Amino acid sequence: MIIMSTIHRTLKLQYLREKNCILWISVEISQTIDFVFWRCYHGKMERAKKILEEFGLSDKEIAVYLVLLSMGPSPVRKIADAAGVNRGTTYDALVSLQKQGVVSYYHKAKHQYFVAEDPAALVRLIEKKKSELRDLESGVKEVVPELRSLWSEIEERPAVKYYEGLGGVRTILQDVLDSADTLSKKEYMVYSSASIRPYLHTAYPAFTNARIAYKIFVRVIAIGAGGEMAGYDERRWITKQDSAPTYTLIYRGKLAMISVKRGDMPHGIILEDQAIFETQKILFERTWDMLGRKK
Repeated sequence: MIIMSTIHRTLKLQYLREKNCILWISVEISQTIDFVFWRCYHGKMERAKKILEEFGLSDKEIAVYLVLLSMGPSPVRKIADAAGVNRGTTYDALVSLQKQGVVSYYHKAKHQYFVAEDPAALVRLIEKKKSELRDLESGVKEVVPELRSLWSEIEERPAVKYYEGLGGVRTILQDVLDSADTLSKKEYMVYSSASIRPYLHTAYPAFTNARIAYKIFVRVIAIGAGGEMAGYDERRWITKQDSAPTYTLIYRGKLAMISVKRGDMPHGIILEDQAIFETQKILFERTWDMLGRKK
């Protein structure tokens, strides 16, 4: 419809101008048809290129493949010249296309000629890939239980995170608050060391106020002098004379330990493991009960 309409307007205009110039009219018609045909062809080729790209071909493979479709059997040199791709890259593209089943080759007079297969080969290749994917899906489903068992075993392994400096200590303390705040019974347990406690205060001065604001209860078994009650807490002492080299927090499936290196540098770890947490909790509860009976 577009072609006929354009031709009609061209004929009418030219007929009014020069009734006898039939040759000029013919040229004008030819140019119009060629232009419309080029637009249609260009549009189809762009769509074809996009489909081939989605199919998995590279830009160079697409260029080589489309040229080969239009040229017929050709040697590498001619294909490379027509595609505007260097010979080495053209040969690599042809080998790749041949492996995918859309291009083949033969020898004639000591020369190698490449030829494009019927484009229907693309459909057959898709069907083959679909079949391979179905087989792969079936195989994956069979090994999922085995893979899941490995995944479960990894999940059950203790996870250890290491922290350094006052910033690291603050991160540990914040994790205690965030973790305890998710529990229905907001509580955690501490073995407090008099010699390590000042580093915690320096790292997170507002920690106690934040804990109280969260309404998180803490039970403290203190080792060494000091340690005042502030609210939402209870404290019992193993000794008020000595101290311990490590400050330990037991909370929601985790165990955090903070100590000080040489050079007055605090550092700590968070060990996440439910079994270790449960063991430490039992030991804490027994010690807590025994200290309560001493009163």
